[in-house]
Amino acid sequence: MDNKGNKQWVWLALNADTREIVGIYIGARDEAAARQLWQSLPPIYRQCAVIYTDFWAAYQAVLPSKRHRTVGKETGKTSYIERFNNTLRQWVSRLLRRTLSFAKSLENYIGAIWYFIHHYNASLIV
Repeated sequence: MDNKGNKQWVWLALNADTREIVGIYIGARDEAAARQLWQSLPPIYRQCAVIYTDFWAAYQAVLPSKRHRTVGKETGKTSYIERFNNTLRQWVSRLLRRTLSFAKSLENYIGAIWYFIHHYNASLIV
């Protein structure tokens, strides 16, 4: 993304108990992307988990109401994913606009994010 018109968002789902990233989608910031994130979750999470999100309308359109709770930042329910977003930005320098490691190809950008997430999840097991 050397083109400002090719914006990509990293959609993540995190298990608050284990801190493991359990779902990911990289793409637009719309309802179709929210659906892709939902589909990236393992079936057990789609059946049983309660999902806490901010008030972005795409979540409300896609996530089942009995599994979804919208909350503000003051509740602390989204703090784990916000902390992970900061960690991701710190470790994957391609996510920053002004950096020497800025990814020019979408495949390299996505690959760097996947590499870090696999490394992160593997480090939780130890």
